[in-house]
Amino acid sequence: MDARILDRLRCPVCGEPLAEAVAGTAQALRCPRRHSFDVARQGYVNLLAGRAPHVGDTAEMVAARADFLAAGHYDLISTALTEAAVAATPPVAGAYPLVVDAGAGTGRYLAAVLAALPDAVGLALDVSKPALRRAARGHPRAAAALADTWQRLPLADGAAHLLLNVFAPRNGPEFRRVLHPAGALLVVTPAEEHLAELVGPLGLLRVDPTKEDRVAGSLGAQFTRVGGALHRGELTLTRTEVATLVGMGPSAWHTDPAGLASRIAALAEPVRVTVAVRLAVWQPTPS
Repeated sequence: MDARILDRLRCPVCGEPLAEAVAGTAQALRCPRRHSFDVARQGYVNLLAGRAPHVGDTAEMVAARADFLAAGHYDLISTALTEAAVAATPPVAGAYPLVVDAGAGTGRYLAAVLAALPDAVGLALDVSKPALRRAARGHPRAAAALADTWQRLPLADGAAHLLLNVFAPRNGPEFRRVLHPAGALLVVTPAEEHLAELVGPLGLLRVDPTKEDRVAGSLGAQFTRVGGALHRGELTLTRTEVATLVGMGPSAWHTDPAGLASRIAALAEPVRVTVAVRLAVWQPTPS
């Protein structure tokens, strides 16, 4: 692991710094109190303290997301994030910016931001092992760790200069703890019209109309919103691409595969779909 990233990691059990160790033939990270965390063959380190209450996205969901994103369908999100990241990342005297993606999935958005910030290093956090297998090789200046964002994050206080949170849970107190006082949190959430053309015909989950209020409620005590914008575009998809889109998101947990396939087959091609997301920029509220 890149020493610039390892330097910011902390043991999820006791909070002590971590260092590389070799246990037999398996690589691991270990703290001074000898808590040890294995590095998987695929390159990510398991920094869970105990068992996670859920396993995150399945291998099938992750594969669908990787295919859909690789086709460029959500590039407007990557572009919006990179522009906001460049504008928000503060200069770091004598150090280097660390970009943390909390709920990173395949790591594609983190990789896009790192490409725009050549002096930065990155850390992808997720609870899904299939996602981390991809994120671990998503960018040469990025590492990946298995971590539950609802628990204490395996990072030092103020370690991150930029936090990304794209369609993922938000842990306001922990985000505030690990974010540098001059840093920024970029949160991407779906707007009400996101994928609206598919919701009714395919029986998908609707975007909560109170989404913005809930985001503010989860962050408002620790952060102040300083900017943001709605980003909107239109996709022209095949039925196969629609199936991939549905399979990569939360509706994949709630739809009957056979019924969904028949409803997708009834769609007229090409299928025009709205992409609409809000990107909000938050800064830590001074203590």
